[in-house]
Amino acid sequence: MKLTRRTLLQSTAASVALAGASLPSFAAGIEELVIAYNVNLPSWDPTVGPSAVNPTIQGIYQSVFDLFIPQNPDLSFGSGILTGYGWNEDKTKIWMDVREGVTWHNGDPLTPEDVAWSLERAGNPETGNPIQFIWGKIGNYAIDGNRVTADVLAYEPTIFKWMSFLTGYILPKNYYESVGADGFEAAPVGTGPYMVEKFERNAFVRLKANENYWGGAPEFKSVTIKFVTDAASRVAEVESGNAHVTLEMPYEEFDRLKEKSGIMGTAAPVSDIGMIFINDVDVMKDANVRMAMAHAIDKQLIIDRLLSGYGVAIDTLQTPDYSAYDASIKVAYDPEKAKELLAASGYGPDNPVKFTIQTTRGFKPKDYEIIQAIVGLWRRVGIEAEIEVYEIAKHYELRAADTLAPAAFYNWGNSIGDPTTSTGFAMFGPSPHSVWDGEDLMQKILPLWGEADEAKRIDGWKEVDRFIAANALVIPLLQYVQPILHSEQVKVVPHASGALLPHLMTRA
Repeated sequence: MKLTRRTLLQSTAASVALAGASLPSFAAGIEELVIAYNVNLPSWDPTVGPSAVNPTIQGIYQSVFDLFIPQNPDLSFGSGILTGYGWNEDKTKIWMDVREGVTWHNGDPLTPEDVAWSLERAGNPETGNPIQFIWGKIGNYAIDGNRVTADVLAYEPTIFKWMSFLTGYILPKNYYESVGADGFEAAPVGTGPYMVEKFERNAFVRLKANENYWGGAPEFKSVTIKFVTDAASRVAEVESGNAHVTLEMPYEEFDRLKEKSGIMGTAAPVSDIGMIFINDVDVMKDANVRMAMAHAIDKQLIIDRLLSGYGVAIDTLQTPDYSAYDASIKVAYDPEKAKELLAASGYGPDNPVKFTIQTTRGFKPKDYEIIQAIVGLWRRVGIEAEIEVYEIAKHYELRAADTLAPAAFYNWGNSIGDPTTSTGFAMFGPSPHSVWDGEDLMQKILPLWGEADEAKRIDGWKEVDRFIAANALVIPLLQYVQPILHSEQVKVVPHASGALLPHLMTRA
């Protein structure tokens, strides 16, 4: 199946009613938009802790807080709180112009001081920002009118891209300092299109439209986001009319329900990839085992059979949309070669190599079933893997502590499409997001962090990807296509980052 980001698969069937004890008629229209979401929200601070780097939560964060630089649905960079930005001539400083007339949800004006403080706080290792090692490369902030400048302490070619990405949010200096971390968690304040009206942990969050939003007030004045982590339950929510929008369901359910009257379906490729982390422990230190694992997986068969064709097979940590994608890097499906590699290390169907592989179940469409299929393919060549199911929050905890199982399935988000934010952080040993600690790979990556020549930088990352593929240091599987089901009364604009954004939704 050939898909582009803008591919929309739409069809109609049974009207969807509103959730609640008393259901208004369809003629009355939708007053409160209800979304069945696929993940819980652990924290309201979008810049601290493991949840801050969970790509799936970013849609909730972006409803309440503004990124320094927003991304449009096609991932182009827009104008937001920063209306202009750039480097000085020798790239020893950066400058940022701050939008005037923006107010926080509590009525306070947003100021350049908020921008400088947010960046300075993000770069402080004591605050717990998981991307501190990026933000710490700029400092010594100065303010002149609406312009903020900072010194480049260490050259970071992607610094402005990060302002559109994980932890790149502006927080209110005065409010945060007055209420502290606990007070902010209890009553978060942002400048985004929605304000938090009520939050029940592990249950739902109710949002109220910010009528003073600088980008224009959203159409739906009240939005309830239910946290429904079970995929079957999300399907039931939208089919029964208890939710108007949901996402990340099995594709056969997507295909079934988008044919029902009153329900529409949207499916488009997003920047997320499915991959298997390999931790350099135990049998994973054997290159023959790793390479056999990679060659034994028929990615296209899995996409066709389990994902109904919704997906793009990949062999590096770059999708065709990323800036360092190299179509010439291939890891072929070759079970006979996998058997030869295992035999060279003394393994085979009669003496299988054994290890544990971890996965979520229902977080992404068919995540568990994909791993089941892979384990079945591995078994044919002499690999016996035991599946361990965990919640996504546990994955972040284990990954940060470098204690993942020898193999672990994960979806990696990279909406800015830069190789540093895919291959770089996933594979550079000292990164808290990596579990492969090989010194040879580390030395190949190290010079690329500060490479000022852009063409040389991208070519360098392609060579790193080639080395990783040749040694099976990670197993990329596919680029995801995100399925969204919604009431025919709601127009949904898919975002290629995978973020489900209620402020982009309107009445059909």
